[in-house]
Amino acid sequence: MSRIGNNPIAIPEGTTVEIQENIISVKGKLGELTQEFSGVAIKVEDNQVWVTRPSDSKEHKAKHGLYRSLIFNMIEGVSKGWTKELELVGVGYRATNQGQKLDLALGFSHNIVFDIAPEVKVETMAEKGKNPIIKLTSHDKQLIGQIAAKIRAFRKPEPYKGKGIKFVGEQLRRKAGKSA
Repeated sequence: MSRIGNNPIAIPEGTTVEIQENIISVKGKLGELTQEFSGVAIKVEDNQVWVTRPSDSKEHKAKHGLYRSLIFNMIEGVSKGWTKELELVGVGYRATNQGQKLDLALGFSHNIVFDIAPEVKVETMAEKGKNPIIKLTSHDKQLIGQIAAKIRAFRKPEPYKGKGIKFVGEQLRRKAGKSA
């Protein structure tokens, strides 16, 4: 029995949910998202979205919680938005942006220039004495997570000194160095 799938999703004011055959679309003040679904039934009643499954087969149980979470993330995204922050840890690591182009200096021979999708807003903050921070905001949780993962992959944090690009608040597994 899916505990997540059985919970209804509240629809906030200013957000509309439309279902056509096997496509659900959510519109809000920050944008519009669509998602295809199969194996579950979705209905909208009294400003709530209900996700139900036709049987207790393993496939239907898996999709029940999955689509409930995806729809919840869509509604949350178009009403409030999602934010991810990345921190650059290391001497000389810098990040600047001109519009949707992110310029990263990560200790390689050349800077990395990364084009960011137009749905995602990028902002860089650099204070003296603190690590530079890249702030990504969007209404699409999947897209923002994918872009943040690509940026992090340019220089993953290493386990000895912790240098690299990490998420703000991420706990790294540290290793002891050479024991002499």
